[in-house]
Amino acid sequence: MTKSARVALWFAATLILVLCVLTALLVFPSRPADIHSLRFDGYIVLPKVKNAGALTVLDYLTVSGNDLFVTSVSTGAVYKVGLHTRAMPDSADVSVFELEPAAHGVVVDPTSHLAFVTRSDANTVDVFDPMNMRLVKRIPVAADPDGIFYVPSNQLVYVASSDAMLATLINPASQSSIGTISLGGKPEFAAFDSETELMYQNLGDTNTVVAVDLTKRSVVQRWPLEGCEIPTGMAIDDSDRRLFIACGKSAKLAIFDLDLHRIIASVPVGFGADSVAYDRELHRIYVTGLFGRLSVVNQDTIDTYHAVDSIYLHFNAHTLAIDPVTHRLFVGYASLAISPRLAVFTPNL
Repeated sequence: MTKSARVALWFAATLILVLCVLTALLVFPSRPADIHSLRFDGYIVLPKVKNAGALTVLDYLTVSGNDLFVTSVSTGAVYKVGLHTRAMPDSADVSVFELEPAAHGVVVDPTSHLAFVTRSDANTVDVFDPMNMRLVKRIPVAADPDGIFYVPSNQLVYVASSDAMLATLINPASQSSIGTISLGGKPEFAAFDSETELMYQNLGDTNTVVAVDLTKRSVVQRWPLEGCEIPTGMAIDDSDRRLFIACGKSAKLAIFDLDLHRIIASVPVGFGADSVAYDRELHRIYVTGLFGRLSVVNQDTIDTYHAVDSIYLHFNAHTLAIDPVTHRLFVGYASLAISPRLAVFTPNL
């Protein structure tokens, strides 16, 4: 056998081995190991929908009042989980809004109580009634809508579109687009600051964070994120003027000072970090990402942070959310050949 043939055979064998390992990781979600900071409560199994293929990939998890909304990129389904009907939610507490294509973020308008979900392949924001989980209206928006946020001070829905490098503003009362804002890069996640009434938006392709003035409908400031490559998820501590930014390629959580306009600290987390959640009462930050590494970070002071725990959950368990009432943590799992599910944790205090 020639050297080139041996190399090709070795490469093929390695590729097959990697694919087998990834398949096993997606098919068989193991019970998370016990850790000091969290107690694993179990799984909430989500129902398979009509158009589900072998692989189901979940996206954003969003808590609104008594409900947790979970979206599916692969099927377009939006799941609603009732959080406070029993001690531990289960599949009986789940209802589904089935519609294609790919679904991403969800927000609920507190006035009309209607929900809005982004669909990237359709370039729409779909309005639906969370009571009966049925479509109300489709609103065309800029290409590749992903993150979506309700802004209480302006009573607007803000939609970040990556390919278009724009934010679309929606009036939830009229259920119509009322304008766009050029962002100057591909937006990832964002957070609204109630003190300055600015929207802080990560731009993943330029490694920057920008401040968006929704009244002026423009970017008013932008800052480089030194040492933070591919900023993705974000959470805000608006009382202490801190942003918590997941740096996907850098595998770290960056703490950005909103007054000094720079990163003041960072904590190592898993590679492909994607989603960040902040529990302001417990002063605890959670990060997870592509490889399913869940990192638990304590906020000791507003300028000092340390990793408390790090645990492997499940490949592509990349999104999470906190229930502020119970402090429970929910993490969405990708699945292959089995039903998708959420892992549920309670913090040990």
